Amino acid sequence: MDAAKNKYSIIVPTYNERLNIALIVYLIFKHLRDVDFEIIVVDDGSPDGTQEVVKKLQTLYGEDRILLRPRPKKLGLGTAYIHGLKHASGNFVVIMDADLSHHPKYLPSFIKKQLETGASIVSGTRYVKGGGVHGWNLIRKLTSRGANVLAQTLLWPGVSDLTGSFRLYQKSVLEDVISSCVSKGYVFQMEMIVRASRKGYHIEEVPITFVDRVFGSSKLGGSEIVEYLKGLVYLLMTT
Repeated sequence: MDAAKNKYSIIVPTYNERLNIALIVYLIFKHLRDVDFEIIVVDDGSPDGTQEVVKKLQTLYGEDRILLRPRPKKLGLGTAYIHGLKHASGNFVVIMDADLSHHPKYLPSFIKKQLETGASIVSGTRYVKGGGVHGWNLIRKLTSRGANVLAQTLLWPGVSDLTGSFRLYQKSVLEDVISSCVSKGYVFQMEMIVRASRKGYHIEEVPITFVDRVFGSSKLGGSEIVEYLKGLVYLLMTT
């Protein structure tokens, strides 16, 4: 399959990302010069003026390339993707964070890997040669690594980075997988990839370096780790 025949819908959920959104949009356009794509910004009622920045970007790049599809308040990551999917016109969907921890420079390698392998899902991984994490302290690295090792051991999905949220999906596959997910927040990414693996979808990985948030504070705290463990138990029981 030729990339020229594909369209990629990039769903970017935002909450208070005024400082990052213009930069990430610029970088996406910079790195995807010969690709048909649209960026769907799902903003959960950010009070910091994120939507105003996106509207300015629309005048710059065009409303057909940047779609602002806001929601009234914070309603969670999983439903943000479902909301974005409803407005996606591409046959492939990319999900990525707005906080620049996911660098758009990796997007061509996701697309290339999918074209080479025909994969249903290409997932960015921090845990293979060439991948990594910058800006995390040791505790955070161990927690993340430990979470992935724990999930690997118990769930065995054959994917090295379960909690990552930088992925390329065939649109029909994402619609299928997302419809069977029940988790919220941090566990949601893991449930998506575990269910996709259980359903027998072809998953490939590309190495990425995850950079901790450029502006703003990380949303991963103690409560998320508890949620993660509860989610892990739930997935063990149900998949």
